[in-house]
Amino acid sequence: MLSLERLRILHAIDTYGSVSAAADVLSVTTSAVSQQMAKLERETGQPLLVRNGRGVRLTDAGRLLSGHAERILSLVEVAHADLEAHRGAAVGELRAAAFPTAVRGLFPAALHELREGHPGLRTVVHELEPGESLARLARGDIDLAVVLDWYNKPLSLPGGLAKMALFDDVVDIALPAGHRLEGRPEVELDELADEDWITWPDGGFCHEWLMFTLRGKGIEPRIAHHAEEHATVLALVGAGLGVAVMPRLGRDPMPAGVRITPVRDTMRRHVYAVWREDADRRPAIRVAVEALRRSAARAAGPAPVTPA
Repeated sequence: MLSLERLRILHAIDTYGSVSAAADVLSVTTSAVSQQMAKLERETGQPLLVRNGRGVRLTDAGRLLSGHAERILSLVEVAHADLEAHRGAAVGELRAAAFPTAVRGLFPAALHELREGHPGLRTVVHELEPGESLARLARGDIDLAVVLDWYNKPLSLPGGLAKMALFDDVVDIALPAGHRLEGRPEVELDELADEDWITWPDGGFCHEWLMFTLRGKGIEPRIAHHAEEHATVLALVGAGLGVAVMPRLGRDPMPAGVRITPVRDTMRRHVYAVWREDADRRPAIRVAVEALRRSAARAAGPAPVTPA
């Protein structure tokens, strides 16, 4: 009998193009992937991979089996959803992932609601960046992801996924206390052209968005510091070391030395719940998305400007 896990690995190699990429997506070693593929070839009695330069490619038999694997994995998801729907209750385990400020700003209230309203459902949350969340969602490691894209830089979704918009998270400018623009009701980005900037880690989706947006305004930003956590970014701003763009979701409490000012041409990031289309019938997915939607409605309220 063919191993479901080995079929998942073969399909990952086909989807992501190499053994190393599949290993990264599946969070295993390349050696483990190679060993599992060798076992799958013995089970099928046919070569499934052949060397192609420094990498590998699927044989005709490998591509045929990968197509079947995709359908088999989809059927497993459908079976799981149908069994849960047959029970008519949100029960069992729901594995979710979200970017850090969504975990902090949306999930506490949503998880509390789920625990109170659906005691048979156990929700486990992982803090992951959107790209990794979508990869894990597509391969079945998690059931639900909360991801983001930007008003001027959309995030591409893999096929087979469904999504629901939760809310738009407004982005302001964080200035150090005493800054020349402090007290203004709003600022233009080009007024900050000569500032030192504090931003997300280099190469990340949000950092690339900031570079894209500033350069679109004719600004070549002078990056002074990189930090992943918003609390760290705000601490650096409060120390007078630069300015930063700062989304409203999950950013409180605000340090005493930071002033928040809206941007004249409002910048927003779109926040979505995403799940596999095969899992549409699962009650757990439905109740979790609704809990997140209600939490997002509360989070979307207006944020006061920090007084001078």
